[in-house]
Parts: sequence; C-alpha cells; structure tokens
Amino acid sequence: MALLRPEQLAAALRAGLRGPYVVFGDELLLVNEALDQIRSAAAAAGYSTREPHQAERGFDWSALLGSSRELSLFGERKLLELRVPSGKPGRDGAAALLELASAASDDLLLVLVLPRLDAATQKADWFVRLSAAGTALRIDSVEPAQLGGWMRERLARHGLRLPAGDAGQACLDLLVARTEGNLLAAHQEVEKLALLCEPGELDAARVEQMVQDAARYSVFRLGEAILAGDVARLLRMLDGLEGEGVSPVLAHWTLAEELRAWMRMRQGLDAGDAFAALARANRIWGPRERLLQRALPRLGGALIEGLLLRALNCDRAIKGLRPPGVPHAPWASVRHLALAMAQAVAPAGNAQGARLVLLA
Repeated sequence: MALLRPEQLAAALRAGLRGPYVVFGDELLLVNEALDQIRSAAAAAGYSTREPHQAERGFDWSALLGSSRELSLFGERKLLELRVPSGKPGRDGAAALLELASAASDDLLLVLVLPRLDAATQKADWFVRLSAAGTALRIDSVEPAQLGGWMRERLARHGLRLPAGDAGQACLDLLVARTEGNLLAAHQEVEKLALLCEPGELDAARVEQMVQDAARYSVFRLGEAILAGDVARLLRMLDGLEGEGVSPVLAHWTLAEELRAWMRMRQGLDAGDAFAALARANRIWGPRERLLQRALPRLGGALIEGLLLRALNCDRAIKGLRPPGVPHAPWASVRHLALAMAQAVAPAGNAQGARLVLLA
C-alpha cells in the first residue's frame, strides 16, 4: 500500500496515476486541495468525464457498479468520485468497492473520499485491500501548535517571508491568533497577503494593519483547550465564539458532551476496560486522546458528577431560569462551566478545585 501525506501527493502524481485513490481526513481545505490535484492529473491523462456520487443511507451500490461498467461511445475515460461521509460503507458497499478495485482498467479511475478513520476501520479488509490496490492519502488536521509552521510554509509558496527575529515571530503570532481554529481562515489570510504584498520580506507593521480579525473559533476545540490546561486560550476561544454570534446553547452542548465522554471513560476504566478501546468507542483520538489519558487519573466519578450538575445549572441559566451558584447571563455561565472543568483537570490545587465544583 502506498500511504501518502498531502505534501507527497504532487510528486507521486507527476510519476503517474496509481488508482484507486483513497483520500481520508476531516480537514476540508486539505481534502479539497488533494482532490483538485488528483482531478487535474486525471484530466491531463485523458479522464475527461467526472462522475460524482455520495453514499448515504439507502445508496444503490448496484447502480454504482453498473455505471462503472458503462463505456463511453466516444471512448472517454471516466473519473468515478465516491464520497462515503460515514466512513463505513457496510457489507454491500465493501463488496462493491472491492469489485471496483479488482476490475480496475485504464478507462476508469476510482477516487474514494472518506472522513477521518479510526484504527479499527483502517484495518478493515475492504480498506486494506482497496488501499493496497492503489494509493491511500491520509490527511491529518493541522493542530494549533503546527499552524504557525503551516502558515510560514504557505507564505513561502507565494515568495513571501517573515522578518527575522522578534518582529517576524510577533507577525506570525498575530496571524495565528487571528485565525485559530479554522484552517480555511488561515488559508484566506495567506492568500490575501499574497494578493496585496510584493514577493519578498513582509513588513510586520503593514501586516498588522491588513490582517482583519478573521478568527473562527471552533466549539469542538473547547474540550482540547480545557484538557491542555490552557486557560488563556480557552478564554480567548470563548470570547471569539461570543463575538462571532455563536449561540451559547451550542457551546454548552459541546461542554456537556465533553463531560459525558469523561464519565463514560471513567466508568469504563473503573470496570477494567482498556483506555485505547474506550477511546475508540467514544471517537476520541489525536491530541485530545493523549490529553485525556493524562487527565483521567485526576477525574474521579464524583468530581465529574459535580461538573455535570454544574452543566445542568448552566443549561438552566441559558434558558433564563436563574439557578443559584452560577452567573445568570448565558455566556457568563458557559465561561463558569468551562473554567470549572479546567480547574478540575489542573494538577495543582486539584483537591480544592474538586470541593469548589461539588459544593457550588
């Protein structure tokens, strides 16, 4: 199996097409960029017809197979692009995919697009055999700690470089802070700078003037910031979400879901289950998995129950019921809950944190 990273794709395509292509990952920008590269290479190789499909519930796999067998009257090559949003094609889908891979020809190029896959799915027979027949491209998310390097590399593609020393680092820190949580926003900032600036060294003061506050904070990264104990980042994310008009209901739901995941993991560990198996069952992976594994020894069942009670009062505050012990303004109550969660995770002063949470 040829397992590629996004930065290796261009060179692999120049060496020739090797399908079927299996593209999997959740970073939409990078997935679309990879698909554009494959489509361009396929078009250059004579695949002039692109036929997109999306396999959702009730999808007719037999119709897909029938379409793959249809030959153009004009001898045109076909690019068959199939998205499986769930990442699980089921028994019929797996059989159809394997048939497509085994019946590959120069007239048909299959591109399978999947979301991020857990380790178990990557070991499934259909995935292993399909990838072995062609090329698998894994697209990982760009984590906050990697975003600066990612933006620096993207700027270099346009012939732009940051000043040396503290001025350049401050410029990069500004770009990262203004786009945290959304790779598309970071990409847009780079493209804007490339459009407005001449190639060469960027002027830090001019960059600061041009960069708008394009931060798009993701509610789904709140749990990661809490587990990392990064209170400054957590508060910045909450301020950004509120400023962008995100509903406090969504932020509360995300925090409550995080707490429920903590409780399921805690109960599973107490029952003797392995952490890795519990993480897979709860769809916890990447940095969040590592952070939670480090934090769980400090998160007892009683402590998490106290946090869930606080989450319930936060929900009541958002609905205007004015419960005791929490701020009554919706976003203030969300911050109160998030900080209590961060306090519970923090190694220092953990016992006091537990008492504050449980008694509030």
